[in-house]
Amino acid sequence: MTATRGTSAPDVRQTDPGPAGAGPGPANGTAVPAVRIEAVSKVHGRGAGAVLALDAISLDVAPGEFVCVVGASGCGKSTLLSLVAGLDAPTARTLTVPGRPALMFQESALYPWLTVAGNVELPLRLAGVGRAERRERARELLASVHLAEFAQRRPHQLSGGMRQRVALARTLALDSPVLLMDEPFGALDAMTRDLLHDELETLWRQRRPAVVFVTHNVREAARLGDRIVLLSSRPGRVVWQTTVDAPRPRRMDSPETAAVAAEVTDRLRAEVRRHGH
Repeated sequence: MTATRGTSAPDVRQTDPGPAGAGPGPANGTAVPAVRIEAVSKVHGRGAGAVLALDAISLDVAPGEFVCVVGASGCGKSTLLSLVAGLDAPTARTLTVPGRPALMFQESALYPWLTVAGNVELPLRLAGVGRAERRERARELLASVHLAEFAQRRPHQLSGGMRQRVALARTLALDSPVLLMDEPFGALDAMTRDLLHDELETLWRQRRPAVVFVTHNVREAARLGDRIVLLSSRPGRVVWQTTVDAPRPRRMDSPETAAVAAEVTDRLRAEVRRHGH
């Protein structure tokens, strides 16, 4: 399915994702990217008040690859995810994404009148999945995030970390080949965040979606990413990227993670200083 939107004839394409479970890692020139972003720009507003948020960004994400996007506040990280998710249209050029990406936000955004199981079942119900099948899939997903015994609770009865686990299970419900995550653990305490890193990595290794993970936390990016992409301050451009070669599983406090985080921090500081001048 192909949709064309925007003022400069951008092209937003949904394509056949290919076989599930394709191997992880950067594109090698032969595999079809899970996400292809080609010289994408985004302008907010019109006339004298128009703001160029993203400027000719190009980025491929391979099937199964875990890409972390970092940058200063206001650099367009969340705008980029919104474009990939199809929530907004680029002003120019092309985005190619398989199927319909799954999107997870910083806030869990659970429906308070639904049970935990009901929240996980909701996207399946909207997709027309039958009652018995969606209940079974919700049960399996809640078990995968260690919340099976809380299936009949309401969101207000859960801690913040537990609500994010429910949100993660709901995001995974449709088994999308592309998972978009916009600072999903940013509001959690350090210990809860570390535990959720472990759970996310386990689920990613089992399912192998391509992940685009936006974060302000460079150590989180070094802990999770196959590749880290740095955006410039507004307008957002890809100014640097690096492959993370440290073996998995990683720890937030390991020397390897700290070394990668230090390099990313130096690059980010240099970009912020450049923008400030």
